Amino acid sequence: MSREPEVVLRRAREDEAETLAAASTRAFDSDLAEGAPGPGGPPGYGSPVWQREAMGWGRYYAVVVEGQLAGGAIVVDKGGGHCHLARIFLDPPWHRRGIGRRVVALLDETYPHARRWTLDTPVWNRRTRAFYEALGFVDVGRLPTSAGFELVLYERRVESPGG
Repeated sequence: MSREPEVVLRRAREDEAETLAAASTRAFDSDLAEGAPGPGGPPGYGSPVWQREAMGWGRYYAVVVEGQLAGGAIVVDKGGGHCHLARIFLDPPWHRRGIGRRVVALLDETYPHARRWTLDTPVWNRRTRAFYEALGFVDVGRLPTSAGFELVLYERRVESPGG
């Protein structure tokens, strides 16, 4: 049995914006195989400038796997025990290897005060929907987009230690 790859979550650096934008582009463009109506992704997904800006409004984490920058995750702490996972992505070579699950577990460790996690993903994206649902996220609604498709709104409640 092969060992699980080492996954580290650390704050992203501005000098990594180009690498993050390239990984984000490959990750979101791979959604064509998951039902995307065409190539593309969320706002700024391929822009190094957007990646740098996101480091200012959210907690932008670099996902490092076996010493390589493999993706990113952006968390917005909304206060009151509510954290929003604004974005999570992995370069396609790292897909379906348990790394996304590990990243979410590391986020749970990083935000032990979070009792409610929220996120959204396109209704057409079978891969991400199955991933989030396997992690305990529950579909709580829909939100139309200006791009002409709906987002699924997800929520996951976390019990406080000791129940």
